[in-house]
Amino acid sequence: MAPIGIALRRTLALVALAVAVGALLSWRRREISAPTATATPQWPDWPAQPDAAAQPTALSPQNANQLPWLPANNDGSAPDSHPVKAKESSGIFHVPGGRFYERTKPDRCYPTAAAAEADGYRQSKT
Repeated sequence: MAPIGIALRRTLALVALAVAVGALLSWRRREISAPTATATPQWPDWPAQPDAAAQPTALSPQNANQLPWLPANNDGSAPDSHPVKAKESSGIFHVPGGRFYERTKPDRCYPTAAAAEADGYRQSKT
């Protein structure tokens, strides 16, 4: 038989094999990903939101010491009652006297390092 005929026959055999493998994989993928009947997910019940009237509107020194954290001052400094600076993006807090304390622009300020740790932050290494 001519070399072209042999090459054509081999090519047709390879194409037929590829089509058969593709069909088998497609059928298997449909079998695996077939949806099964499941219950609709239920959202957990959230605690009721407190009344806005019950929230303190102005921060007095008595209220400030009771809050777990305060936002930073407009200039990026920490309030006197909450000297520990925490960054939400990094999850790190800085204590006064620390290496990067002065240049840190905090998202939250805490009264103590323990309060920041209780809220999920870790202390800076330096």
